[in-house]
Amino acid sequence: MCRTVELRQAVLARNDEGARELRARLLARGTVAVNLLSSPGSGKTALLEAELALARERGIAVAALTADLATENDALRLARSGAPVKQVLTDGLCHLETEMLTAQLAGWLPRDTRLLFVENVGNLVCPASYDLGESLRVVLASVTEGEDKPLKYPTAFGLANLVLVTKADLAAAVEFDEAAFLAAVARVNPGVEVVHTSARTGQGVGTLLERARAVLDGAPVHRPVMAGAPQHGHPHGHSHGPGHSHGPGHPHAPAGAAAERS
Repeated sequence: MCRTVELRQAVLARNDEGARELRARLLARGTVAVNLLSSPGSGKTALLEAELALARERGIAVAALTADLATENDALRLARSGAPVKQVLTDGLCHLETEMLTAQLAGWLPRDTRLLFVENVGNLVCPASYDLGESLRVVLASVTEGEDKPLKYPTAFGLANLVLVTKADLAAAVEFDEAAFLAAVARVNPGVEVVHTSARTGQGVGTLLERARAVLDGAPVHRPVMAGAPQHGHPHGHSHGPGHSHGPGHPHAPAGAAAERS
């Protein structure tokens, strides 16, 4: 058991080092990375497609990298926006890691890209532990998934800089308890912004883009309480350049997340 923990710590430490280097390189070239996490079927791809299309309309240089275990379905959908898109097939791996992301970006990411959206593998467990060099971490949850999602996956929601509720147009039909959801989010991540969206009706579309642009312009991101305590002997928090004394602060999952992965 101890050996397993030590190996995991070593893997995370190596990933964190690569994430710090990637974040620094991206920011030096004027690019902000946004890491999107959610369960499968949350509507993440539909919302991202709308955000990319809006960015293109506004003349913002954006790109998207989407990860899945199999198929290029999401990349084909996102490419309809007209933005540069790349599909990453993880070959069974349930999350992206910095080394994998860095390799995929090499020779592909357009030089003028200001915002890079990374659509992580549909999973709220494994991806939560891996910093990808992002400057903004966003967790999405649809109204169809239940109000207690933040309590079931405290690491994912607890380390988010922004929470998006998707498929808001279905809230009444599925009797979504907004108050209970907000209370659950506040319990694991006090003070984080929660935005309701619907890719179908357009509600909230553009908010993700605006929040990402704000970070690009130097605005500070929300710092989760969960990100404040060092884990595995490594302090949380990253330098995000001017105006960012702290980054997402999520190189490692909290110690209590072990049960979440069991």
